[in-house]
Amino acid sequence: MVHYTNCPVCSKPNLAFFLRSKDFLVSGKEFDLCQCSDCNFIFTQDHPDEKDIGKFYQSENYISHNDTKRGLFNTLYHFVRKLMLFKKKNLVKRSTGLQSGSLLDIGSGTGYFASTMKNAGWEVSGVEVNEAARNYSIEKFEIDIKSPDEIKKMPNESFDCITLWHVLEHLENPNNYLDEISRLLKPGGTCLIALPNYQSFDAEYYKQFWAGYDVPRHLWHFNSNTFKKLIDNHGFKFISKALLPFDAFYISILSEKNKGASFIMMRGMITGLKSFFISIFKVERSSSIVYIIRKL
Repeated sequence: MVHYTNCPVCSKPNLAFFLRSKDFLVSGKEFDLCQCSDCNFIFTQDHPDEKDIGKFYQSENYISHNDTKRGLFNTLYHFVRKLMLFKKKNLVKRSTGLQSGSLLDIGSGTGYFASTMKNAGWEVSGVEVNEAARNYSIEKFEIDIKSPDEIKKMPNESFDCITLWHVLEHLENPNNYLDEISRLLKPGGTCLIALPNYQSFDAEYYKQFWAGYDVPRHLWHFNSNTFKKLIDNHGFKFISKALLPFDAFYISILSEKNKGASFIMMRGMITGLKSFFISIFKVERSSSIVYIIRKL
């Protein structure tokens, strides 16, 4: 168990209870979220440490670590993923200004994004903690996927772009990872980090049932301001934000399931649609945000 007496971002000791949520996926256990009174950063308090967290990912419903298409929800997930892979590829090209280059995908899962970039002419590597997902992507896509403990062996200034699609919120030492990302990026290199946004419409609507909290797998809970404060100490310049339009629907459907609601798909689609329309006019209210940052 990991307990914090100081804020992981600003190191101040002024912490307050924010919300109590539940592990709806695996254990049913409750976890407290705390908020720093100085910088407003929110984090999961008393979460399992690295040696124990693995059992909280052991579910066939954890889609990013398997490739199942059983059931309507998983089928829809795979359909939407194809659309999002195209959007992510274009976002990388637009953000970097490159049509091809070297890319590292941290938290590469079953390898579909890495494969998309490889097919687009990029030289691609990946990092994935889950051994089964890592082996799947190596065998299916023939991509160089490494375990996290191999990151330190990678040479300095190796990549034009590094991506983390809903990964940083899972990492026990985000500050260490950001330092490694800075080391691995070429001068002026670009990093894209997608994160759930606790100031979204759907987060405020679902409160403790919001699937974006996903305790204890999600350790850190960001909004635009707290993310900017985090990167200030790691040699990055904030460039812009983008939204992933289908995330609001996906998260809202999962949140309805967490509530035990009836007509889960219909209710989730309606709330997701409201959240999506709000985010069109204000990205800061998006269900999740892609932060585009550049190495100084």
